[in-house]
Amino acid sequence: MTCSTCGSHDISKNGTSHRGKQNYKCWDCGRQFVENPQWQPKPKETKELVNRLLHEKIPLSGIARATETSESWVQGQANATYEAVPQVAEVVPKPKGSLKVQMDELWSFMDHKGNQQWVWLAIDAETREVIGCHIGNRSRASAKALWESLPAVYRQCAKVDTGFWEAYVTVIPSKRHEAVGKDSGLTSYIERLNNTLRQRGARLVRKTLSFSKKLENHIGAIWLFIHDYNHSLREKLAKQGHPLLIVLFRTG
Repeated sequence: MTCSTCGSHDISKNGTSHRGKQNYKCWDCGRQFVENPQWQPKPKETKELVNRLLHEKIPLSGIARATETSESWVQGQANATYEAVPQVAEVVPKPKGSLKVQMDELWSFMDHKGNQQWVWLAIDAETREVIGCHIGNRSRASAKALWESLPAVYRQCAKVDTGFWEAYVTVIPSKRHEAVGKDSGLTSYIERLNNTLRQRGARLVRKTLSFSKKLENHIGAIWLFIHDYNHSLREKLAKQGHPLLIVLFRTG
């Protein structure tokens, strides 16, 4: 018998494991192990597949069935993925000038419907990129957090279209803010994004059994969608020869 860690043959029996299997110890590196262990680390391909499936509208139990893994392992993988997601939108750098932004808030909940978690979103009306996001209540503080999540160039230059929710009025500079109705069409892009987000995220469906029990996972799943959405959008704009993408690629 050879130690899989250091390759040593200086191995002896060392009691039994909690499952009753013979335990061995390597006297060179100190590693303890059993022969033919029941638990095996998951292959890299399985982890990559689970991470891709987390972008889709599939509950964790469905991912476990599709990948033939345990729900507890999938939950642990999801927890680690959501924890590592950056909570800042990556957008194409914009020069100062005429910029247009659309904002809206989307109802959701965590653990139970009484625990409302509103998803505040802002997009660039030209490129459709998600440029800001905040998850919280429906107060002025959340509207302010959304405003502060925008890149500086938007806070300095952009004209912002929102609905009539009063929290926006006290946060966005009045000269650059306009409250409009849905029939105006000036918030149609952000409303369409809300539909896409509900379509892509099982936990955001109004009547769902796939809700998050941890706020960190709820927030992480939404940011995971935002990064994937913006990445796909940049690829699409690049194929279409969008001038901002051409400038970006030339400079960096």
